[in-house]
Amino acid sequence: MAPGDLTFVDTNVLVYAHDRSEARKQELAQILLEGLWTDRAGALSTQVLQEFYVVATRKFDPPMSRRAARETVSLYAAWPLVSVDLALIVTASRLEERHTLSFWDALVVEAARRAGAARLVTEDLQHGRVIGGVRIENPFL
Repeated sequence: MAPGDLTFVDTNVLVYAHDRSEARKQELAQILLEGLWTDRAGALSTQVLQEFYVVATRKFDPPMSRRAARETVSLYAAWPLVSVDLALIVTASRLEERHTLSFWDALVVEAARRAGAARLVTEDLQHGRVIGGVRIENPFL
């Protein structure tokens, strides 16, 4: 698989795949993630996995057990994983300024770019927009 075939997954997609309170979004997210597992085409960042853990253990109703959340994080760590480091933070801050994004969204976009992903699946950014060579897709439209 070529690096450009990668799809970077934002936190909200990962969360919906494991959250029973949003049945339609859960089904769509699960289908998307299953395809990425099959094609070995998913990528994530340490930021996404940290955010997933917090949401799953604190905001799900009922909350996911910490053990189950850790196991899920460990499972997804098998995908190409971008670690948040100083260079990523600085580059994301420039992207934030240039494209009028939230810093957290810029960090996700820059992590997707660093992973070599052609697309970023998220519901938090404008569907169809291209930032830094990464195409934004909302899988819930």
